[in-house]
Formats: sequence, structure tokens, C-alpha cells
Amino acid sequence: MSAAPPIRRLRDPDETHVAQLADVLVNCVEGGASVSFMLPLTRERAAAYWRKIADEAARGARVLLVAEDEIGVCGTVQLALDLPENQPHRADLCKMLVHQRARRRGVGAALMQAAEDAARAEGRTLLVLDAVTGGDASRLYERLGWVRVGDIPGYALFPAGGLCATTYYYKDLGGASGGTANPARG
Repeated sequence: MSAAPPIRRLRDPDETHVAQLADVLVNCVEGGASVSFMLPLTRERAAAYWRKIADEAARGARVLLVAEDEIGVCGTVQLALDLPENQPHRADLCKMLVHQRARRRGVGAALMQAAEDAARAEGRTLLVLDAVTGGDASRLYERLGWVRVGDIPGYALFPAGGLCATTYYYKDLGGASGGTANPARG
């Protein structure tokens, strides 16, 4: 198994990044990932999504991290920072995607560690995410110390249709819980 590729933050993604991120998104959705999009997902629709995210990253409302291999972007994760004013300590971790060509190389774990580091750099001490219940991502999050809060049955659809349950997780990066850790198992 080769080492995970380096991770970097894109503060002002260009059209090359948008195209490569669109490739990752399309690949993941075509592979069955329930990440807000249904099949068929066109490259144009995927690129439009990433242009919106690129704008948010450029404005500082979102942290956009990417892993790159010899072909280009092979993984990504985001931190949504633009939250209500009573949640300045928190960020939502979303769209952790790894292209099929880069799986089983530690890319997901490296992206998650980079996201935690970026959250700390942004002054965030609590992260929240959701994932398909029982999927590969859920197993990764639990292995990385994320606390499972609970499951919601029939929360979303898989890309080809059919309901899937979603599990919510959080990770206290130091201080967010006020010392009241509650590792509830849903």
C-alpha cells in the first residue's frame, strides 16, 4: 500500500480544480455514494456545485481541502464555517470524497486529520458530520475517534434510488463539550 498523497487547502480554486473535483464527485456518486446527488450526475452539474463551493472557499466561509496524486485531485473534504452566530466554536464537516483510484491508501484518514487541523487553525473546537449508516465512511470515522450520536432511518436516497439511514457523529477537538463528553451509542 502506497502512502497517502499530500493534502492542501484550496483558498481560491480555479477551473482546473473545479474540473478535477467534479471528476471525483461524479466517480463517487456513480460508485453509489449518497452525498446529496442522484444519478445521472452530469459533469456540468457537478462543476456547478464545485464553483459554488469555490466561491465559499474564496470568501472564507468554507475550508476546502484536497488530496492530489499524479493524476490530480483524488480526494476532498470540506469544513462549513458559515454557521449561526451562537455556534462560532463549531464547523460542519462535509463531502469527504475519495476517488475510487485512490481508495485503501489512507487518503480518507489523511483528509480527516487535515480537516481537524484546519478546524483548530480556524478556532473551531467541535466538528459534526453525518454519513450513511454502516458504510465505509462510518467505519473510518469511528476508527478515528468520532463519537456516534445516533441513526435516522430513511434519511436520504442512494444515487440510484432507495432509502438509506444516516448516522450523526461529532468530534470534540478540545473544549467544545465543556468537559461533558457523552459518547451516546444510538
